Amino acid sequence: MDRPGIDRVELGLDTFGDVTVDGQGDRQSYAQVIRNVVEQAVLADRVGIDVFGVGEHHRDDYAISAPEVVLAAIAARTERIRLGTAVTVLSSDDPVRVFERFATLDAVSNGRAEITLGRGSFTESFPLFGYDLADYETLFEEKLDLMAHLLEEGPVTWEGTVRAALRDQQVYPKTESGRITAWVGVGGSPQSVVRAASHGLPLVLAVIGGDPVRFAPYAELYRRSLEQLGHAPLPVAVHAPGFVAETDEEAVETLFPHAKVALDRIGRERGWPPLTRARFEADVRGGAQHVGSPETVARKIARTVRALGLQRFDLKYTTGTLPHAELMKSIELYGTVVAPRVRELLAAQPEEIAV
Repeated sequence: MDRPGIDRVELGLDTFGDVTVDGQGDRQSYAQVIRNVVEQAVLADRVGIDVFGVGEHHRDDYAISAPEVVLAAIAARTERIRLGTAVTVLSSDDPVRVFERFATLDAVSNGRAEITLGRGSFTESFPLFGYDLADYETLFEEKLDLMAHLLEEGPVTWEGTVRAALRDQQVYPKTESGRITAWVGVGGSPQSVVRAASHGLPLVLAVIGGDPVRFAPYAELYRRSLEQLGHAPLPVAVHAPGFVAETDEEAVETLFPHAKVALDRIGRERGWPPLTRARFEADVRGGAQHVGSPETVARKIARTVRALGLQRFDLKYTTGTLPHAELMKSIELYGTVVAPRVRELLAAQPEEIAV
């Protein structure tokens, strides 16, 4: 798979379809949020973003549980932007059906479909679809192995413990290109990184906390594993949260209350303390949050790209209840100001990228 060097890094946007509020602070319907996501993708296409990714969740604070359907609607309204997931929860899905749905999306989008395969950071889909969390590792490992076979688009013979075996089975439709681009999304465990390399699939690192530079060893482990396993070099991407506004101060003031709503809810579920303004600002200054003015965000992204040797950076531009109008402004700035500036910085000397 040919990908640009870091001077031509691809820049994408990801959303989970977070349920937002309107300008008066009232919660929007799931239907309106989904329609808004389509409009956000149309704008991303217009301002030159390379990739638009939609997550899969099965809980009441996210509107999108069927990303392929949303992406198909986006495909009908866009021309060039590639359309992927962030992520497809493969463990609680069937790989054959995943392949069929994305091969169909690839057809209606004229070859623009991608998949990011992962386990997800939430577990609601397991009881919903009748899976036991005790089988968490086995489900993903076996289904990823089957998916790797399906991506070859030939007859599949496969046997495991989590679904029926296949014997010389063809799966349809086939794609025009002969292969759908599929990534593996990981949270940063060495075992997950090596697993992606073993299947010869490109890697997406989910950087959702801490300094992105700390993920550099995982990127290096992935490249070293590819080489040792006899695979050609493959791209590495990062998915990280962020938000763009006219100034650093505006970005923090606008985002914080909405981020607090989302992170405090997750914190209550997982035993984390409430998000404080000080901790949020510290994460903006030196952590995973790529938040600020266009210049600040561009420098943060360029730093992350250089530190990890990335071929792609995806900004998770939605956080909590942040209204649609603010998201549209952020997308506009990301495409028209941040993206060109990132490429300027990457063409410069490394010392010129300090934030």
